Amino acid sequence: MPLLDTHTHRTDATDAVINYDPTVDTYEPDRSLRYSVGVHPWRAHLADDTILRRTADLAAEPFVVAIGETGLDTLRGPEEEIQSHLFEWHIRLAESLHKPLIIHAVRAWQQLIKMSRPYHPFVAPWIIHGFRGKPQLAHQLLDAGFSLSFGRHYNPESFAATPVDRRYAESDEATLPTDLPGEVSTIS
Repeated sequence: MPLLDTHTHRTDATDAVINYDPTVDTYEPDRSLRYSVGVHPWRAHLADDTILRRTADLAAEPFVVAIGETGLDTLRGPEEEIQSHLFEWHIRLAESLHKPLIIHAVRAWQQLIKMSRPYHPFVAPWIIHGFRGKPQLAHQLLDAGFSLSFGRHYNPESFAATPVDRRYAESDEATLPTDLPGEVSTIS
């Protein structure tokens, strides 16, 4: 079933891709729902071998339809080297499983683009979650092969500049925005 809401933290969502982070989520996922699995960059320092094994095991399950939320955040979390190493691990996992990558990025755009280059063309979409940036940044990311996901707060010009097949919607921690002015893609 295609899912319109590509990223939520609401664990009761039956119509969305539920984010599951093994560093904080200790419940057993409901196999009748759809999940993404990954370690958030703010908690990259917690990703020991046990966490990585749990992440990889869950990622291989059919009810896990995407990898992440993972990425780079220069404002918060452990040092850049730890985040980069973990992000690279998630990239390899997503590419090997042919599953979309849900990316959290804060003031790390050039590094993100640089890290993505060896993987072009992507096996499955690399989706920037919660994109709020200006159209210039949207074009840069789109030109580098990324897709963009828009939530409650977004830049209408960036939304309009994003091709439908690379434009996603998400609720994150709220509800799915119903005022997006156009079509969006889905994750199956």
